[in-house]
Amino acid sequence: MKDYGLYIVTDSKILDGRDFYKCIEDSLRGGTKTVQLREKYATGAEFLQKAIKLRALTKKYNAMFIVNDRVDIAMMSNADGVHVGQSDIPVSYVKSIVDENMIVGVSVSNIEEAKIAKADGADYIGVGAMFNTSTKLDAKSVSIETLKNIRAEIDIPIVTIGGLQLDNIDLLKKCDVQGYAVISAILGKDDIESECAKWLYKIK
Repeated sequence: MKDYGLYIVTDSKILDGRDFYKCIEDSLRGGTKTVQLREKYATGAEFLQKAIKLRALTKKYNAMFIVNDRVDIAMMSNADGVHVGQSDIPVSYVKSIVDENMIVGVSVSNIEEAKIAKADGADYIGVGAMFNTSTKLDAKSVSIETLKNIRAEIDIPIVTIGGLQLDNIDLLKKCDVQGYAVISAILGKDDIESECAKWLYKIK
């Protein structure tokens, strides 16, 4: 199964005025394996500009680049993949218009959604929110038991997201997941590169 490893989801607000590209490059230098561009407040032009620059950065560090929601920008920036939510374009339709090599991930919060995502052709599922999170206030919470049930039924990679911290990811490691999506717990730190090293040591 493909390993998504330490999976950074961008959020300029968390960076609090720091240089966006430097912060993401610091995470890549620290060992981030996947970067998802998710900028809720960016215009289409800003989003595309960031996508093109992050595509170049992730290639430099041999990391995967995923675009959140915007299938068009994922295609224009030659991203490795696109990630959609339950209220976005259906996975089956996304699959019908993108290159056959493009990864399509989908957010799920229960086993029914996970089964549908798999049946529709999702390459991985993002399961969460696992713990309380301040970056997505409308996220439905998912229990460890539900995560275990999803893992038992679904044979595609699982990326966990939502409130992940160094002191709670041991619970997720026991559930055979292939990725740990993090926002504020890393991007909110002053030394992003060294924080990533701590995470890599923890999830290995």
